[in-house]
Amino acid sequence: MEATSLLRPGFADPVMHAQETFRMVLDAMSRPGSLHASTVSLEPPRSLHPATAALCLTLLDHETPLWLDPSLESDEVWTFLRFHCGCPLAEERSAAAFAVLDGAPCGLASFAQGTPEYPDTSATLICQVEGLREHGPLILRGPGIRDRASLGLSPFPATFLEEWEGNQARFPRGVDIIWVSGKTIVGLPRTTRLEM
Repeated sequence: MEATSLLRPGFADPVMHAQETFRMVLDAMSRPGSLHASTVSLEPPRSLHPATAALCLTLLDHETPLWLDPSLESDEVWTFLRFHCGCPLAEERSAAAFAVLDGAPCGLASFAQGTPEYPDTSATLICQVEGLREHGPLILRGPGIRDRASLGLSPFPATFLEEWEGNQARFPRGVDIIWVSGKTIVGLPRTTRLEM
């Protein structure tokens, strides 16, 4: 099958839609636990949620290596990402500026952590889950949150809390996460504390 037959369209208005999506990401990361819905219309490859595709089209370029969860890989996905983003494939997690994962991540320490001098060189993980809701058993505290916020995220393995504690212990190093479900995203910067 020719690559062109696999190619799904990107943003209808690349500049405006990328700006809208970037503002959505900034808002989500500055207010952890709050839900933000993408208004951009996209029909991405089957294994990518619409908001994941919008994030990739906005955040990835030829200078941002991407690690893709093997369960999400397909010719259609790579054709979409290479054509619209031009991003190189990272063979190892530690070499990726961004990663797209299926579900809650494990092995956070295996992704790029940044350095004490340049913590911004760490990876951002885009994690696709089945559901996000604004109220749930997960309690969030920290910068950008007044007192506390709660979040429902499914599925959510209990082992993630321990992973996240380890991520926080490496501060200012460590990864940031953007949770995605359908067209909705939630930001989880490394400064946010989690408990249940």
